[in-house]
Order: sequence, then structure tokens, then C-alpha cells
Amino acid sequence: MKGSVLDQGFEPAGALPIMEKEGYPYRFDPNACAACQGACCRGESGYIWIKRPEIEAMAEYLGIGLEDFGRIYLRKVGHRYSLTEKRLGEGDYACIFFDEGANRCGVYPVRPSQCRTFPFWESFKNDQEELRKECPGII
Repeated sequence: MKGSVLDQGFEPAGALPIMEKEGYPYRFDPNACAACQGACCRGESGYIWIKRPEIEAMAEYLGIGLEDFGRIYLRKVGHRYSLTEKRLGEGDYACIFFDEGANRCGVYPVRPSQCRTFPFWESFKNDQEELRKECPGII
């Protein structure tokens, strides 16, 4: 991915480069995240899919064991795991790690792949209108 910031910290110094990904008809300006209210981390209830290596990284980052992490932060959905959500209001849910006071992710350096790849999701390739409603950084 050109200009990828997927592995950088949340508050890098200076302006971040515009991101694009081959096959996607839009680009993303990560500098818009500073003005956003965390729309990609909150909204209607859904799933925040997470895989075993990501679970291990998050547990280590938080300084807790895997068993405790699973009991506190995960829900099993079929044969997969999703991070739990917290209810913020009527029809408004957020990832358990979303800090609504700071409007940012509390585990940003170890966030799941689903979060790292946003807004370059297959579901948005042909639905830019929906994506633009959710993300002010789409250009």
C-alpha cells in the first residue's frame, strides 16, 4: 500500500501521506482522523474480528494473560472471535477499546487487521457513498 501508516503510532509528528491501494477508486487522507469523532470505531452494533496473533499482541500490550483477555474483551461468534463492544447510546456502539473522551483507539499500535486496513475494505470498493458518510478522510 502506497503511503501506508498501518504500523505507525496514532500521533505521528507532521502530516501523514495520502494513502491509496491498488484496485480502489478512492484515496484516504489519514490527517482527517484528528477531526473525526471516531466514526469508523463506533455506530451500529457489529463485529470487530480478531485472530489469535492479534489477541496475543493485545494481551501483551495490555499486560494481561490470554485467558483474562478472552474473558474480558472477546466474544465467540461461530468459529471466530470478535472484540466486545460497549453501548454509548441508543443504536450507538463502540469497540471496547475506543476512548470516547479522546476519540481514538486505546490499543492503536496493536489494533486488529480489520482496523488496520480501514478504509480499504472490499465492501466499500463499490459503495463509496456509504464510506464517505462514515469517513471524512476519503478523497
